[in-house]
Amino acid sequence: MTIANQLEERFVRYAAMDSQSADGMKGTPSTKTQLELQETLTKELEDLGASDVRLTEHGIVIATVPATVEGAPTVAFLAHVDTALDYAASNVKPIVHRNYNGSPIVLPGDPVQVLDEITAPELMDRVGDTIITADGTTLLGADDKSGVAVIMTMVERLIADPSIPHGPVRICFTPDEEIGTGIAKVSLEELAADVAYTLDGDKLGDVTYESFSADKAVVRITGVSIHPGKAKGRLVNALTLAAKLLNLLPQHTRTPETTDGREGFIHATRMNGSSAHVELQFILRDFERDGLAAHGEALRAA
Repeated sequence: MTIANQLEERFVRYAAMDSQSADGMKGTPSTKTQLELQETLTKELEDLGASDVRLTEHGIVIATVPATVEGAPTVAFLAHVDTALDYAASNVKPIVHRNYNGSPIVLPGDPVQVLDEITAPELMDRVGDTIITADGTTLLGADDKSGVAVIMTMVERLIADPSIPHGPVRICFTPDEEIGTGIAKVSLEELAADVAYTLDGDKLGDVTYESFSADKAVVRITGVSIHPGKAKGRLVNALTLAAKLLNLLPQHTRTPETTDGREGFIHATRMNGSSAHVELQFILRDFERDGLAAHGEALRAA
């Protein structure tokens, strides 16, 4: 089996496993499904012959590929196993499209969803390659199961071929990245790496050497609930207040759709509730701490 075949098999297998994280849960990992995937990875690492394989109490997998040369630095590779909360993540059906010819890809589970040069322009650079998608009813989970699959395939290659010179290689798979909590449980002392790389990026060949600072904000609005027949002058609709709040925030600057590069933003990610109670969730991003604080003040002022 070629490296490409190994990589594809692993990714499809991992993608089919639900490992979505969940907001508002106590403990790490936030979901049982993440732990189930981590247990699978732990056994796979042991079967491959990795050393010091450990699944921590917080659902973090740590392992080592022993060095083949002395004196080389210890390098760590990390990836997260959880998937985003925005879409369904159970019953994922990965579809492998071989030798992509550049034509639109219609997702059979929801034919309204089509990947083409408009909705996914990056596909035009992948003509002739193998493309893997979901069926349109769920997310795929390439963020970051593609990173997990790459690291596991690397482990297999390094252990199978000790002629490849390298120092100690540390492996770390974390949960709950999508809710911003999993990495807090990683012990740098236990990881014991001189340098570390996270395989969770954008296009092939990119290396990101810095990242933004991030905050999360939750706004809860309580209205005044009155029967609509007697509501004049008394009812206060929480949904209306939420809409007014969103309209008070910058519309033409400081949003993801109006910023680029190192520009920070305020992004409304979720709104749940009724006319009586509404909860809004925001993420705040900036490369400077002062800028991050300014986004928070703008939200408070609104």
